[in-house]
Amino acid sequence: MSQAFVEGTRVPVSLIKVGPCIVTQVKKKEKDGYWAVQIGFGEKKIKNVTKPLQGHLKGATKDKKAPRFLREVKFEEEPKLKLGDVISVSDVFKKGDLVAVTGISKGKGFQGVVKRWGFAGGPRTHGQSDRLRAPGSIGQGTTPGRVWKGKKMPGRMGGAKITIQNLVVVKVEPDKNEIALSGPVPGNPKGLLIIKKLASGKLDELVQEAPEVQAQVEQPEEEPQLDSAKHTQRGPVRSESISPGEKEESKDKKKAASPEGEVKNE
Repeated sequence: MSQAFVEGTRVPVSLIKVGPCIVTQVKKKEKDGYWAVQIGFGEKKIKNVTKPLQGHLKGATKDKKAPRFLREVKFEEEPKLKLGDVISVSDVFKKGDLVAVTGISKGKGFQGVVKRWGFAGGPRTHGQSDRLRAPGSIGQGTTPGRVWKGKKMPGRMGGAKITIQNLVVVKVEPDKNEIALSGPVPGNPKGLLIIKKLASGKLDELVQEAPEVQAQVEQPEEEPQLDSAKHTQRGPVRSESISPGEKEESKDKKKAASPEGEVKNE
């Protein structure tokens, strides 16, 4: 897997080698009952091919090498291809096409219900020492008295034929015989895939509209407001307690500070 940029949007893509494929057989409706073309992909030495298969691939072998994989493609009408014709990636696909990819998924062996079917498992407490990933009850009692067919149970996982539809062709490179598809595809690296064209489209579906950016004006911090009557800052009022003795001392200090108090004392 890799990444590609479509009009500023980053898209995860899978790089796949597609072709060149060589036509190894053309089936006709008069003889075989339907129209089809058998194509070959890859290479292997001719000495590793059985004698009957060498005779079948007589018109498709070149430089003592034969196709490694053979697959059949059906047609609704008589195809224009002939034995030995080479099909390249640019002859079938272009940017924006919707395709379906079929492959054999990765084999994961014998797995439990948590990994195979996504079960939640049991609680982690209340004495459950070895039942954390168990499936729990698998059926009823006397009725029906058995486990229904199709019950989700532990078993072999993976290694099955999977088809993923509506993948978008992001890039086509005829020089490298490569194609870039949006998203992942099933199977192991270097595995065999079958890519089928569904429809012609555009890359608009992969482009995400950028969110509108609104200008934000930062307001300056408000200065503390003064009360015009008392000329004090508006804020929490502190309450102070004064004892009667302290009140009398403050009165005596005020009298001593005033000039009238000095005359009366004389």
